[in-house]
Amino acid sequence: MKDKETTDRRSVLKGAMLLASLLAPSAFATVSGADLGTFDDNSTTISTTLTEVPFGTGATLTIERRGAIALLGINRPANQNRVDPETFTALARAYYDYDNDPSLRAAILFGHGDNFSRGVDVDAFEAIARSGKPAMTAKNVIDPLAKTRHLTKPLIAVVHGDTWNMGHEMHLVADIRIAAADVRFGQDENTHGRFPGGGSTVRFVREAGWGNAMKYILTGDHWGADEAYRMGVIQEVAPTRQAALERAIEIATRIAACAPLSIKTSLASAHLAIDSTEALSLSQLDAQRGVLYRTQDFREGRKAESENRSPIYHAQ
Repeated sequence: MKDKETTDRRSVLKGAMLLASLLAPSAFATVSGADLGTFDDNSTTISTTLTEVPFGTGATLTIERRGAIALLGINRPANQNRVDPETFTALARAYYDYDNDPSLRAAILFGHGDNFSRGVDVDAFEAIARSGKPAMTAKNVIDPLAKTRHLTKPLIAVVHGDTWNMGHEMHLVADIRIAAADVRFGQDENTHGRFPGGGSTVRFVREAGWGNAMKYILTGDHWGADEAYRMGVIQEVAPTRQAALERAIEIATRIAACAPLSIKTSLASAHLAIDSTEALSLSQLDAQRGVLYRTQDFREGRKAESENRSPIYHAQ
């Protein structure tokens, strides 16, 4: 009984610490999503300003401010918006600056060009993945895959075209998700000798249910907007990508009109219900991915893809 009382007191304290950090950000560090009782030295709350990055600069991530709303656009259309380390880090820094910019109250993630994102740029990320170490080690960042820490402000994802693998996983991190009717989702890493190392084995299962998620993770089959809506992983479907973005801006504007501390506390309370149960699985993803990137099956998957043929796997 005494052990249970101690555990209960710790749970209450963790919740109080998290809510206190949101209500008095200048006096507390932000609580790590992986361990709600531990403060992260890299996550000290300091007021920032999210700087705009115009589309015409050629940057791989554009940043536009519209009043209290930030629009973050993945911009590698020539590579189907596959995410390389540079883009991943730029997004992580933008998330941190948005989260700590007191003038911003909602953010929207979208993709320029024909696709939201076909996921990870495998060649560019291979060395990091093979190491089995986290991709995010810099300070003043928030992992776009939220493996150890999540945003404390709302994020809306707007997806269209190919939204595969890491692209789908970044979309799953969002609090609200809007899709264009032409969206094509995929979580097909298993067909290439990899595995979904960005969190879909946790979040896709939670959002869609075990059977729905496994149907697509284990087969590598793709699915569309209607199926995603049926499974509950998107909240609305718009006829075009522009209409989807406009709808997201409407929702973000309504969020921005609400009391910001109330919004933060609502998100924090909801995360308390799920983060502790998911922390262990999320913490092991990088190491698990690293093991698979060192297998012969991974090499066979890459070779077969380059040769435009079906791979032959041997569990080696």
